[in-house]
Amino acid sequence: MKFKVDENLPIEVAQLFKDAGFEADTVYDEGRRGDSDASIFNICKQEGMILVTLDLGFSNIRSYPLHTHPGIMVLKLKSQSKTKIIQNVKKIIPVISREQIRGCLWIVEEKRIKIRGITECSEKE
Repeated sequence: MKFKVDENLPIEVAQLFKDAGFEADTVYDEGRRGDSDASIFNICKQEGMILVTLDLGFSNIRSYPLHTHPGIMVLKLKSQSKTKIIQNVKKIIPVISREQIRGCLWIVEEKRIKIRGITECSEKE
């Protein structure tokens, strides 16, 4: 799996994915800071990359319909400190290999993950 880490996340998040054996790059490293959400979304589609972001706008399935993209992971955390973000990403990495992400929307909260697909919405703790 390949992940694109949005500019609103610490660049260390990409390294966490790499350390887990995934491909990952950042919007920042690609010189795409400030690009529109639509542009980032289209780049992820073209490159087959799962977008990881804090931007709740990407959780709108009318704007970003399920199964039209490689996957979107929105971190919806009460604290968006670098430490809390990294802690939560470390917790979800093992779940990635067990649950469907392709074409799905993951809403990652501190104590659960909501996974929206075409036929279901499941929750993992």
